[in-house]
Amino acid sequence: MAEKEPRKISDLIRERFAEPSDIGKDRLSSGTHATQLAHRSHRHFKNTPVAEETLQLLYACALSAPSKSDLQQTAIIHLEEPVARDFIQRSIPAMPWISSAPVFLLFCGDSRRIRDVCEFHNTGFAHDPLDALVNAVADSAIVMQNFIIAAEAEGLGCCPISAVREITESLADFCALPDGVFPLAGLCVGYAEDDPAISVRLPTRVIVHKNRYDASSLADEIAEYDRRRQQKNPYRHQRQADKYGLSDNYGWSSDKARQTSTTDRISFSSHVRKHGFQL
Repeated sequence: MAEKEPRKISDLIRERFAEPSDIGKDRLSSGTHATQLAHRSHRHFKNTPVAEETLQLLYACALSAPSKSDLQQTAIIHLEEPVARDFIQRSIPAMPWISSAPVFLLFCGDSRRIRDVCEFHNTGFAHDPLDALVNAVADSAIVMQNFIIAAEAEGLGCCPISAVREITESLADFCALPDGVFPLAGLCVGYAEDDPAISVRLPTRVIVHKNRYDASSLADEIAEYDRRRQQKNPYRHQRQADKYGLSDNYGWSSDKARQTSTTDRISFSSHVRKHGFQL
């Protein structure tokens, strides 16, 4: 029997974008690039604890991320005690994978720490509130992504939980978040028990522009992407069918157009305005 040819980076790229590619055809599918290309969100976990030493390693890797002006505006809260886990599970009941994950982390934007530093030195914090919010969001998002890459390299699976922003006030109260600190996303972490399909992404040519933004071919690209994605990641349900009806050609763009047609997470916006960001 002939030996199976080893997988290449190009194989992973073809799976990710569901279209032909020769990029990385001469490179074996190993290392950081392979880990990133094979990323999936896991929602089922083994009942195996994650060692504290492993978590400390992942924290160190995560916090090695770039930081705007070295301000380091991130806080990570490990919801570890039974009462904390019970709170987060009850607060977001539609996501049972929160209860099955051995570890649940809350990644927060933290503008409070640098404001305290300003007080220590009697300078006062004078950054524009919108820019301060964006900086803390960006820092925290990059740190969380760094954590995910490190966790996957360690053989762990992760699932980000943006729904924490639907319970901003109660979560902030439970975790005693001071003004200037806000929940950005939760993260389920553990040894994965599932093997979900790769989520097909928009092609790089739609996202990457040279010199000037160009969306002249967007309609055609979206239509073709819908077709490719529907073959690999079909939707089992159609959003808001009572409002928009059932579509014979329901794809990614239909789903996202419906998803973003309603207001969402106003409580988060209200919270940051009341607690440290006078937008």
